[in-house]
Amino acid sequence: MKPEMKPFEHKMQKTLEVLDANLAGIRAGRANAGVLNKISVDYYGAASPISQVAAISSPDPRTLTIQPWDASLLKAITKAIQTSDIGINPQNDGKVIRLTFPPLTEERRKELIKQVAKEGEASKVAIRNIRRDAMDKWKAAKKKSEMTEDELKDAEKEMQKLTDKYIKQIDATTAKKSDELKSV
Repeated sequence: MKPEMKPFEHKMQKTLEVLDANLAGIRAGRANAGVLNKISVDYYGAASPISQVAAISSPDPRTLTIQPWDASLLKAITKAIQTSDIGINPQNDGKVIRLTFPPLTEERRKELIKQVAKEGEASKVAIRNIRRDAMDKWKAAKKKSEMTEDELKDAEKEMQKLTDKYIKQIDATTAKKSDELKSV
């Protein structure tokens, strides 16, 4: 029996996608709609992401504008942004909400770089856990004589290559985000 790699590779790919989404939410001193991804508003009894109830645009590199499709949501969106942890005060003119992103202070920049490193490390742990789960599954199959010792060794080598590949991608992604934060 040749061990199946696809399900584990799929899980590793998902881990990378989650990392990308989490890093998009880290504010880099530029207007980035990704910072709003985790903020929801109550829209007719359902918690909805801001991107599903409003048009979000960036007229210049430091400003985001949010124009709700339903004007009654202006106050709810403003309040949701104020109570979130993005650290930006929204300006509501009655039609549009403006978010002006201030330049990052050196202290905040260092905090964000640490946060990026933390996200990267959490993703690496997730990748290693996926590897461990695969190895455990294959060792159990070996014990039940469903696979040979050679097949197990080959599977372990292949899984290690896959793990190394995804760890490198995580390192590259976090390095890119850290560089972005340093250059702002």
